[in-house]
Amino acid sequence: MSEATSTLAVLPSEQEETTVGNYFVSNYPPFSLWTSDRVGEALDQLDRPGKAGTQLGMYVHIPFCRKRCDFCYFRVYTDKNSKDIANYLDAMIAEAEQLARKPFTQGRKLQFCYFGGGTPSYLSEAQLTRLFSGLRKAFPWDDAQEITFECEPGTLTEKKVHAIRGLGVTRLSLGVENFDDGILEANNRAHRSKEVYRAYQWARDAGYPQINIDLIAGMVGETEENWRRCIEETIKLSPDGITVYQMEVPYNTTIYRDMKARGNGAAPVADWPTKRRWVKEAFESLEANGYTIGSAYTAVKDPANTKFIYRDSLWTGADMLAVGVSSFGHLARVHYQNEVHMEPYIEAVQQGRLPALRALGITDEEEMIRQFVLQIKLGRLSAEPFRRRFGVDVIERWDGILKTYEKAGYLSVRNGEIELTRDGLLQVDRLLNAFFLPEHQGIRYT
Repeated sequence: MSEATSTLAVLPSEQEETTVGNYFVSNYPPFSLWTSDRVGEALDQLDRPGKAGTQLGMYVHIPFCRKRCDFCYFRVYTDKNSKDIANYLDAMIAEAEQLARKPFTQGRKLQFCYFGGGTPSYLSEAQLTRLFSGLRKAFPWDDAQEITFECEPGTLTEKKVHAIRGLGVTRLSLGVENFDDGILEANNRAHRSKEVYRAYQWARDAGYPQINIDLIAGMVGETEENWRRCIEETIKLSPDGITVYQMEVPYNTTIYRDMKARGNGAAPVADWPTKRRWVKEAFESLEANGYTIGSAYTAVKDPANTKFIYRDSLWTGADMLAVGVSSFGHLARVHYQNEVHMEPYIEAVQQGRLPALRALGITDEEEMIRQFVLQIKLGRLSAEPFRRRFGVDVIERWDGILKTYEKAGYLSVRNGEIELTRDGLLQVDRLLNAFFLPEHQGIRYT
C-alpha cells in the first residue's frame, strides 16, 4: 500500500460561490477514468462465479420524465412515445435475462433493487407491471431486503401508488425538493406542492414500510424563509426518512448551459456556506423532533427499523448489476456503465450483447479507498473492519490528514474510530479528495 497520501495533509481551500462541477462523491476512482477499452474487464467478470457471501443488488434506470429539471445531470428523455417506452422495457427485461444466465449471478439472489431515474413513476401501471414481471422472472426478489422506487409526486395517482406497493416496493422515495410552487417552477420541476401532499397521503394509506422525502438546499430562488418552511412542512408530514442534498451544478445541466451563455462563473444558487448552514439548521430541527442523523445527507425517524440497504450495501462492497441506459454497476472490483444513449443501448441488447460502454477494474488498494471515502460519509467509521478485510490500519495510513482535519474541527479520532463533527459532516465531500491516490487528486470527477 502506498503511503504517499499520508503526506498530503493539506486543508482544501474554502469555496464560497457555487461554481460548475461535481461536488458529491458517489464512487471511486473518479468516473472520468472509466474507459471503453476496459469494458472487457466487466464482461470477463460476469463470466466468473461471484464471490460467496457478497451481497448482490440491481440498479434499474427509468429515463423518462415529464420535464427536465434545470439542475438534472442524469440521462433523461421527455419526448418518448408509448412505442419507444415499450421497446425500452423489452430491452431492460432482455438485458436482465442475459445477466441472469451469467456465471457471476448463478445461485445468487438479489438483496436489494433500486429503481431510479429519470422518473420511474412516469410509467403507467400496465408498463410497471410488465417491467416488474419480466425482471422478477429473471431475478426473483422474494427474499430481497429492500426494493426502492423513486417518484415524482405529479406522476402519481391513488391507484398507481397502491399498484406500486402491490408490486413489492418497500421503500418509496418522493422527490419533493421544495414545497414552494414558485421555486419549483423556477427550477423547471414538473410537480407542484398540492401534488406532494396528496401523493404522500396515498403512500401512507397504501402501507409502505418506508417513505422517504428528498429536499434540496440552495435551489434557484431559495430564501431563508422558504427553507425554514420546507423543514416545517417536512416535519409535519413525518416521513420515515429524509434526504437533504446541497445544490450543485454539474456540467451537463441547463443551469450550466445558461451560465456559459452569460459568461458567468458563479451559479445562480446559494453559496456553499449558506447551503451548509441551511442543512445544519434542518438537521437540528429534525433532531429536536425525534429524528437521528444517519449520514451527511439523511435523517431517519427510527434507526432500528428504517434502513437504506441500497446505500449501506453498496458502500461496503456489494455487487450491483446495472440494468438500463446509462446505468452504473459494480462487479467484484470492476466498475462499469451502460451505453448512455437509448438507441445504441437497445441495439446492443437486441443483438444479444451486454450494453456496457465503459469500465474500470480496480486494485485492492483502490477498493479499500473507495469503501473508506464512502463509509466516512455516514459520520462514523471503525478502523477494525478495514484491518480485517484489507490488512490496513486506515488511521495509521492517513495519520497526517486525519490530524489536520481534527485540528480544523472536522473530526475526532478515538479508540480506533473516526467520528466527524457536524461541521465536518456537512462538507465531507470536499474533504474526501485528500484520501484519494495522488494520481486521482485534482482531476475531473465525471
